Amino acid sequence: MTTLKFNELNLSNEILKAVEDLGFEEATPIQSLSIPKMMTGIDIIGQSQTGTGKTAAFGIPVLEKTNAKNKAVQSVILCPTRELAIQVAEELKLFSKYKKGINIVPVYGGQPIQRQMIALSKGAQIVIGTPGRVIDHLERRTLKLDTASIVILDEADEMLDMGFRDDIELILKSIPEGRQTVFFSATMPKEFLSLTKKYQHSPETIKVVSEKLTVPSIEQYYFDIKEHQKLEALTRCLDMYDPKLSLVFCNTKKRVDEVTSSLQARGYYADAIHGDMNQSQRNRVMSKFRNGSIELLIATDVAARGIDVDGIDMVFNFDVPKDDEDYVHRIGRTGRAGKAGKAYSFVSGKDIYKLRDIQRYTKANIKRMQVPSLADVENTKETIMLDKVKEVLKEKDLEKYAGMAESLISDEITSLDVAAALLKIMLASEKREQEQKADISGNINKYSMTRLFINIGKKNGVRAGDFVGAITGETGINGSLIGDIKILDAFSFVEVPQEYAVNIINALHSSNIKGKKVSVEPAKGNESTIGKSHPNFKNSSKK
Repeated sequence: MTTLKFNELNLSNEILKAVEDLGFEEATPIQSLSIPKMMTGIDIIGQSQTGTGKTAAFGIPVLEKTNAKNKAVQSVILCPTRELAIQVAEELKLFSKYKKGINIVPVYGGQPIQRQMIALSKGAQIVIGTPGRVIDHLERRTLKLDTASIVILDEADEMLDMGFRDDIELILKSIPEGRQTVFFSATMPKEFLSLTKKYQHSPETIKVVSEKLTVPSIEQYYFDIKEHQKLEALTRCLDMYDPKLSLVFCNTKKRVDEVTSSLQARGYYADAIHGDMNQSQRNRVMSKFRNGSIELLIATDVAARGIDVDGIDMVFNFDVPKDDEDYVHRIGRTGRAGKAGKAYSFVSGKDIYKLRDIQRYTKANIKRMQVPSLADVENTKETIMLDKVKEVLKEKDLEKYAGMAESLISDEITSLDVAAALLKIMLASEKREQEQKADISGNINKYSMTRLFINIGKKNGVRAGDFVGAITGETGINGSLIGDIKILDAFSFVEVPQEYAVNIINALHSSNIKGKKVSVEPAKGNESTIGKSHPNFKNSSKK
């Protein structure tokens, strides 16, 4: 089906701004169908698999219909598990970032009930909870649902399988008859259908069924790592396997920009493609990717739809996709025309549950791997180097070089000594390059870092590599010591070791980057606090 952009769904500016902050480009199929229908107030049965974006499909309309001035309960969302209740609450809080006065309270077992009682007593327009704990609060009279106008059952089939039918019915009977009742379920068992007939009025069914896709020719692996280790894992894989062309997928535009900047700063030939780029910009990036002038393309799912390039050796899921089908489409970019392909996913925290859903959906064997160590990378480089030497030995134009080698041979130096010395020089050069790329986080951690404010940003066409080049060129500092680089529209932040900060500020002061004279100073805040009242902003606007 055709999906819609969020700005085509008649949403408030506050919600659209939050969606933009999260970096989402367009609504998923279930969101495109459900949001407009829910806004009309009708009862809905939504059939959709986990991971298709259904939380936003019902959460955004709930937020839009909430009256912030009324502190009474207006919406109740029931979830089968505490983990899902927490996840739904967290997502709704992100979407309500700019909607002031909306209180979202999750209630579930395993957390002290007194804490929840205090939160509820302060006023909660949206209550998200497991059936058992909601009943507990109803019996204690710490929760009243007689003012609620919307009730949502998320993963209703799961709740019924877990034996919550009596609790669900008790909760539904506690909410006024004129409510809007919305059920989301992956399957439609008889018990579920009997519940909809009993408690819904002329519901409209919205069905988004995943197409079954398989990818048998692609080797699939995952790394179970922490969030902050992802970039290091990616660079280790790139150095270990040395793919000619690779795709790196991220879930948001913001993440694409961050990963691209970090890779460029580390010397990789990388570029980005996402929905904020116009068609000519996308075409230019794709042309560079096809002709090999960039080896790494970092993309969102939406921007990658038009990518049809043969010879992609590897696909990396920097973020595990939220949609099962997106996973299949992503890794299907490799392993074409009968060639072998490999896909690697970086799994952090709760992403492991999403990966299991993907495995069930694709019926694929996604094998766990350990991130290559520096020793692994070095051994691989040595093997590659020796293979290159063997290939050169097959060539016939070695006379000149044989003469040079022969001139070094003496009573004390054998031909084996000469060959060993040359290999040592070659491998040492590779190792120096490797050390600059591979263990940057370790180098940075040895230093206390200072954040610098620089008065140029995206509108000046600046990229992370420009800052790294300027700093290393003017000061001679190793680029691996430069930390996080955040490039915003009008200005940027660059982390550098504190002991070098003064030298860097003095060296870059009044220098030119991208043809613009720059001003550099210690940052007095962060990107979220920069505004017309911020000291750095005033300084940058005067230049």
